[in-house]
Amino acid sequence: MAGKTARWLVLLLSSLVVSSSPPAWAFPTTQDLKGEVLNEKNETIAGAVCTLNGPILPAQGVTVTTGERGGFSFQGLLPGTYQLTCAAVAYQAVVLSSVEVTGTQAPFVQVVLPAEIVVREKVEVRDKAPTVAQESTTAPPVRLSGPQLQTLPLTQQKFKAALPLVPGVVRTPDGKTNIKGQVETQGMLLVDSAETVDPVTGSFSIEVPMDAIESLDVYKTAYLAEYGRFSGGLTSIQTKPPSSKWHFELNDFVPTVRIRQGHIVGIADDEPRLNFTGPLLPDRLNFSESFVYSLVKQPVRGLAWPHNETKTQGYNSFTNFQYTVSTQHLLTANVNLFPLRRQFADINSLVPQSASTDYGQRGYSVGLTDRYLFSSGGVLTTLARITRFSSYAHGQGPEEMVIQPDGRGGNFFNAWSRRSNQEEFLQNFQFPSRRWLGRHTVKVGGDFAHRSYHGSSLSHPVQLLRPDGTLAARLEFSGPASLVAEDTETAAFAQDHWMFKENLAVDVGLRFSGQTIGESALFAPRMGMVYSPGRNGKTIFRAGGGIFNDRVPLLAGDFTSNPTRTVQFFDAAGLPQGAPLVFQNAYVRVDGKGRHIIPPGRDLGSTPYNLTWNLEVNRELLPHVVVRFSYLTSRTFDEFVMDPLALPGSAPILLLTNTGGSRYHEFESTLRVRASARADLNFSYVRSLARGVLNPLTHVYVPFEQPVIRPNFYADLPANIPHRVVAWGRFKLPREVTLSPLLDVHSGFPYSAVDVLQNYVGAPNSRRFPTFLSLDLRITKDFRVPITSWLKKHKFRIDFTVFNLTNHVNPRDVYANVASPHFGSFLGFQHRVYDLSLDIVY
Repeated sequence: MAGKTARWLVLLLSSLVVSSSPPAWAFPTTQDLKGEVLNEKNETIAGAVCTLNGPILPAQGVTVTTGERGGFSFQGLLPGTYQLTCAAVAYQAVVLSSVEVTGTQAPFVQVVLPAEIVVREKVEVRDKAPTVAQESTTAPPVRLSGPQLQTLPLTQQKFKAALPLVPGVVRTPDGKTNIKGQVETQGMLLVDSAETVDPVTGSFSIEVPMDAIESLDVYKTAYLAEYGRFSGGLTSIQTKPPSSKWHFELNDFVPTVRIRQGHIVGIADDEPRLNFTGPLLPDRLNFSESFVYSLVKQPVRGLAWPHNETKTQGYNSFTNFQYTVSTQHLLTANVNLFPLRRQFADINSLVPQSASTDYGQRGYSVGLTDRYLFSSGGVLTTLARITRFSSYAHGQGPEEMVIQPDGRGGNFFNAWSRRSNQEEFLQNFQFPSRRWLGRHTVKVGGDFAHRSYHGSSLSHPVQLLRPDGTLAARLEFSGPASLVAEDTETAAFAQDHWMFKENLAVDVGLRFSGQTIGESALFAPRMGMVYSPGRNGKTIFRAGGGIFNDRVPLLAGDFTSNPTRTVQFFDAAGLPQGAPLVFQNAYVRVDGKGRHIIPPGRDLGSTPYNLTWNLEVNRELLPHVVVRFSYLTSRTFDEFVMDPLALPGSAPILLLTNTGGSRYHEFESTLRVRASARADLNFSYVRSLARGVLNPLTHVYVPFEQPVIRPNFYADLPANIPHRVVAWGRFKLPREVTLSPLLDVHSGFPYSAVDVLQNYVGAPNSRRFPTFLSLDLRITKDFRVPITSWLKKHKFRIDFTVFNLTNHVNPRDVYANVASPHFGSFLGFQHRVYDLSLDIVY
């Protein structure tokens, strides 16, 4: 079926390309809409947010943040009428509803945000403050712009490193990102509205270069019915459109050297980034390329140098094309390449390199988006994408894995490889706005997604040792397993943004979907409301709720094909204790009619789903101060969960059921202070609770299979941190110096005490690491080198970053085995770290 689907998509892409072949008339000229945002005193406003909406732009519009001199630019626009909205803290927002872009003139717009709206521009517009009802009822996402991503003190220049800046997003010590209590495999990553995840696990394994990102949005409450196939959070990336004028950037081109005892001992990391854009065919085809090469040797505290580094090497290439068919028709295409190899991927203070795992991946995605504007004002959007993703993992050798109270030894026990495919096609139509008891904006559409993979899994024995070195248990596995699974999902949706009046609107929507591997008919109603009392719009209330149906992990589809585990226990003298326990793999579906044993090869008949609702209030306290309070509750049901059962009188079984679940509660208070156009500070406090099953399928198998599968419990989740304070900001100083601090303080992560056999001792996750505190600071300085004419035309930027400025003791690991003489001691302390880079800004 995968082959037929691929051929079908190729034919579809070909037809779209053929349909967009050059017409007889002249092609319209694309333009860059440029402008600046000023205050009443004619001073530029840096950091203002401007959003451009138009008939063939993405539904959410394109958002940019003004630069240091208040300037903004929207690139590669077709001739037509656009709506421009600019806003900044301490200023009233302004909407320019009739910004005309012609094919012969590049408009320049000046927008003034004073107490009373005054707009000066070179094109005729009618300006007014935006009404509250024009906003989505969904709680606004936390948005990070491209400039913010490039100036904040991130541990890596990757978009995933920025996600924990969002209140309610937590990264656990094992590197997993959790949004509203759900791990990333239960969430969704969209890049230009297309799914961009590992088709097998759902992990955010496909990177996008930072220089290609226009904006990064994180939704905890994505109530619009067009969104689906996730039960956690939604992360959406909008990439930069290609420009009609040539432009290039070169960043981080100076490698960082490793210094030991005053001597250079090699390269610590080298991540040069190249970005360039321009026209390939004037007025017809624009192009952009973002390329990053990565060579990173990340040291891990607690292990001796030089055997304490995780080594990552790879590159990421994102190529974007924008083809202008006519003034009503725009075609975009992109190609993403993402090969990667990571040696010693999971080392820590208790796992040396020899006992660690290597990980690798390669693949590509090709996407095509077609937007057409009808004369009636309706917009038809068609998207198709093909993803090919291959990955593997293996240990460092054939030795048996050894688990001791003080850590691991031997070689990692499991090796797997997977080759996966995903084909996606979606189409939606947004009707022109209509009036009936208010104003309605209706969108309908549907989507199709097919995923498949085949792979293998091979494991060798695992030894569990006592403190004196004697064998307590030995795990063996059946021969290599051949794994195959696929799923096809179709969905249809309808949604209406109903604006009753200027201060009241609701969003109502319904999504219907079905999966061949899961449930065949699922309904997901969604609803949200936004209301502002009074006319000044300084107070805004939002509320909403909805059901979100997740995608079934392909790892569940072939669970029973995994190698069979056999456990043999030994006494202190080394003699076997009883017969070995052979845990046969089995899947049991539980529903209202009871328990059903599902034979191998049959559809699972169950799909995880989530119920989320929230309340939120936003209030402008002062012209420079905005505060937000919100409460969110989230419940997930029918998760796939694993449990080893060895009951008296019955054969041992490793059971997979659909009875898992979790719950998450969050209270968030956020304060944003904009003291001036050059100073911006965000401060958030989150009080949360995350509890659920501890053996969800993806926890056992992602990223690497767990050697010992403990009995399942419902307890605090690994991402449960009751209290968290996160604050970050940007401060622009004289002489083109920018300070970007980041403070993160939160409760210590939970952990469990275990015994020699790795069973829980006491309540799981009832112990905690010390309170985490890290103050990071990034300082950038722009300058020019007036030596040659070429150097005079280009600006350079030197970047100095300090992580954990206070050198606070933040342990990463703990001796959790009660049989260890070091039980309860922490190690792997993260110390102060420095980083220096040099960029060519333009």
